[in-house]
Amino acid sequence: MSPQAPTPAYRRLSVEERRGQLLDAALALFAHRAPEEVSLDDVAERAGVSRPLVYRYFPGGKQQLYEAALRSAADELRHCFDEPREGPLLVRLARALDRYLAFVDQHGTGFSALLRGGGVAATSRTTAIVDGVRRTAAEHILSHLQVTRPGPRLRMTVRMWITAVEAASLIWLDEGKQPPADEMRDWLVEQFAAALAVTARRDPQSAALAKALAADA
Repeated sequence: MSPQAPTPAYRRLSVEERRGQLLDAALALFAHRAPEEVSLDDVAERAGVSRPLVYRYFPGGKQQLYEAALRSAADELRHCFDEPREGPLLVRLARALDRYLAFVDQHGTGFSALLRGGGVAATSRTTAIVDGVRRTAAEHILSHLQVTRPGPRLRMTVRMWITAVEAASLIWLDEGKQPPADEMRDWLVEQFAAALAVTARRDPQSAALAKALAADA
């Protein structure tokens, strides 16, 4: 009789590993269903654990788990915009978008859950989590533009572009990640330059920046 293969040894997960497992399960569920349609039993089943174990890590119940899952996705997404000041601005923006689209590609469910958190969950905390990512992105862009006191037109232009990137990324997922990520990145960079050029017609501050971008290209 041939010897049987050894049974893999059971490994108890650490607190952080278990918490991460539950957050991953929650993100996958919240990405496709409204929070009120997801129960803790659903999260426990997807994670392969018991309901009491979910409560042990999130005693505040589903709302606490939902907010923690959003923060997990938001924290990772914020790092996408942390770009060193090296090279032309549009090249830096392209590098940040490479990381952003890589996150969307690898964590589509988490990305969808994060953005849905701004409109579906009826709490000020979840809205603040999503808005925090947008503010971080805007601050990084303005920092790279070397603008400490942006006027209202420039602020609106940057924030509108960030909203366009979010919307385009969600559509990109729906379209089977087409066009390819590098083409998507270049198109979004061109959208930024075009939006700044349009604002420059009405705003001297934006006009100076558009001129500097053209010279730096």
